[in-house]
Amino acid sequence: MRIRSLTINSSAEVIVKIVREVLTLFKVEIVGRAGEADYAQLSVVNRQSGCEPPSVMTEVFLFANNGVCEQHTFVSTGQADEAVRAAVHRAVKRNLYQFFRMRFALPPAPWGILHGVRPTKIVHRWLRSGMSAAEIPARLAEDYACSAEKAQLITEVAVRQLPFLAQSAPRTVSIYVGIPFCLSRCLYCSFPSNLLPGREKLRVFMDVLSRDIQTAAEDVRALGLTVQSIYIGGGTPTSLPNDFFAEMLKMVYNAFYGTSVIEFTVEAGRPDSMTAEKIAAMREHAVTRVSVNPQSMQAETLERIGRHHSPEDIVRMVREIRAAFDVHINMDVILGLPGETAADVQRTMAAVTALAPDDITLHALALKRGSNLRRKMETEHIELPPDAETLRMSAAAVCAVKEAGYRPYYLYRQGYMSGDLENVGYARAGAESIYNIQIMEERQTIVGIGGAATTKVLGIRSGRMRSAFHAKDLVTYLRDVDIYIEKRRALLRAEYEEETP
Repeated sequence: MRIRSLTINSSAEVIVKIVREVLTLFKVEIVGRAGEADYAQLSVVNRQSGCEPPSVMTEVFLFANNGVCEQHTFVSTGQADEAVRAAVHRAVKRNLYQFFRMRFALPPAPWGILHGVRPTKIVHRWLRSGMSAAEIPARLAEDYACSAEKAQLITEVAVRQLPFLAQSAPRTVSIYVGIPFCLSRCLYCSFPSNLLPGREKLRVFMDVLSRDIQTAAEDVRALGLTVQSIYIGGGTPTSLPNDFFAEMLKMVYNAFYGTSVIEFTVEAGRPDSMTAEKIAAMREHAVTRVSVNPQSMQAETLERIGRHHSPEDIVRMVREIRAAFDVHINMDVILGLPGETAADVQRTMAAVTALAPDDITLHALALKRGSNLRRKMETEHIELPPDAETLRMSAAAVCAVKEAGYRPYYLYRQGYMSGDLENVGYARAGAESIYNIQIMEERQTIVGIGGAATTKVLGIRSGRMRSAFHAKDLVTYLRDVDIYIEKRRALLRAEYEEETP
């Protein structure tokens, strides 16, 4: 649907954002004066009551191209246990959602008006307040127009996470090391990674990374922090040459590994980056979890998205890792890739589950502005599967993992996701990744090291999580690493340094 102009009776950034989110959900485009439009104008007028909990009346004026105006009114009321500001924002969003659904006879969105990256946070907040897991799905449907399926999913995920979250403490942290290199760039990728440079530039990176690691380790020791998990991601860490990869693992192991570490993950990515020497290095340095990311097991799809390997290469890689040492293996699949159908996903899931990985992450394709896919959709008219087909893909994939004995344990959402879906990690009992749970629920400090890494510090004093970011641009990271080290150090000290009397 195309509308020539949009007006809102508030310039507050959050209200504008809320309205835009609903328009994006229902694929409503504001085309401006020059574009062809189905309607001339959409006007949104919100009026808040003065009582508590607050209610919001939203009047929506829809102007046809011939000047005829329709007026629609919706009212939503907050809950007694909601903060006033949050209740108002939710009411505005629910009212506008109801307008589009009723006026245009649109089907309900699976997630309703739940838009954030971490919807399980709402469930955890309610669980901490004493609400039972049995009550939560109905509350999600009432407050957020969330479907019964998605409400049950995030409730199940949150409940399953509880014993893992209980293993942490205020001074327990995880370590993230970012290796921002790949051997090639996938069609859909928007991650801040670089094509692998030559050895001279890699040497510079390794020297800078060493300083980054050592200073982080000094801070962890000086502040009395306990490391629970280590995660080496990217990029594709295994894109490093054998000697650099082994050197990097040794630096991380020597700096952070100890008896408190219960999980050590390396993203191994794809077969064209893996060698016997790298497998041996992971075994030598006590890696416990390796992520293998086929994305699809269809040869035509792999070629289409720029992956330089075959399905058979994935099978060989998994078997070689398994034969070398006892390790948990995660495998990623993407739903909604260009040219695929639900039948393709069924075949992919059959091939993946046959390899018996310990956990499987189902990603819905997120169409990002920085990706080659987004650019080619505009210039070469590459088309993605329609949302209805992506939903069939999801149903087939979920059926496959459940039948194979996997259960959901972490979940997150992104903008522009195919089919208004989500990313969900499924695992066998005992194979859940503690790092994935902690990074998604933001209940633990994550110490970020390396290119494009983020440090997130739990607010044990300030009461809120605070972040420090390393540059996404490699040249900037290498040049300014000391600046990022000091920002991270200041953030950690502000929360963890003992106060002197």
